[in-house]
Amino acid sequence: MRIVTFNMHAGVDGWGRSTNALDGLIALRPDIAILPETWRGKNGPDFFTEICQQLGANGEFAQLASAERVRAESGGPFWQPLSAHLSGEHGLYFSEHRPLKPAQLRRWGRETTIEQGSWGLSLLSRFPIRQSEIFDLGRLPREKVNRALIIAFMTDPESGREFSVAAIHGAHISHGSYRLYREVRKCLAQVPPETPILFGGDFNAWRPWVRYFFPNWTHLAKHRTWPARFPHSQIDHLLGRGAWHVAKSGSVNLGSDHRALYCDLTL
Repeated sequence: MRIVTFNMHAGVDGWGRSTNALDGLIALRPDIAILPETWRGKNGPDFFTEICQQLGANGEFAQLASAERVRAESGGPFWQPLSAHLSGEHGLYFSEHRPLKPAQLRRWGRETTIEQGSWGLSLLSRFPIRQSEIFDLGRLPREKVNRALIIAFMTDPESGREFSVAAIHGAHISHGSYRLYREVRKCLAQVPPETPILFGGDFNAWRPWVRYFFPNWTHLAKHRTWPARFPHSQIDHLLGRGAWHVAKSGSVNLGSDHRALYCDLTL
């Protein structure tokens, strides 16, 4: 089976220009997909529904924030403005914290579209899901969005064995993610120890930190994922517990600010 984790950044770059994230993910043909920053437009594109239809998948979506997605036709030579880490990007807005201003709308002009929608975490599978649950992890004091963990139970069609998959979009360490991951460990402890489990997503943490938070897990794919164009770090991870055999793994740039991380494995 192929499992992929990919932060889609709602299908736009830091200027609001459309990326190849959706088509690129579908071309990977994952059997299981963990998708932080999935976009579900109120009156526009719904990535969750479209991916389910094109892959013949089913799954869960956890809304983590209401958001505005800016669709622009132009921007600078880089993926996002050079000042984005200080002043914010131009592609996604969370009006609860940083509302769009009339001056911004006038500056962008008629070529810009503002879409209302939901921003969140998806766990999709081409295998039938027997049971699933979304664990609300709340919002850390320095965070603009909520966090959640999704756990699903499904059956491997090759061996007939049941296994579990957990999906996360973690907070940054600077925002107190160690508090978040303490709760995640409690949730994961509800999975029976004899059940093989896969755990993946955008952890917003380097591999040594992930090993510290989750010491009894195996890293199934060790590849740099951020930033996508010239990656120097791995902050997206695929972990396993149980009798997993990895045949192939890698990372690929599909237009987002993170690379997609994939792993082909058997149980």
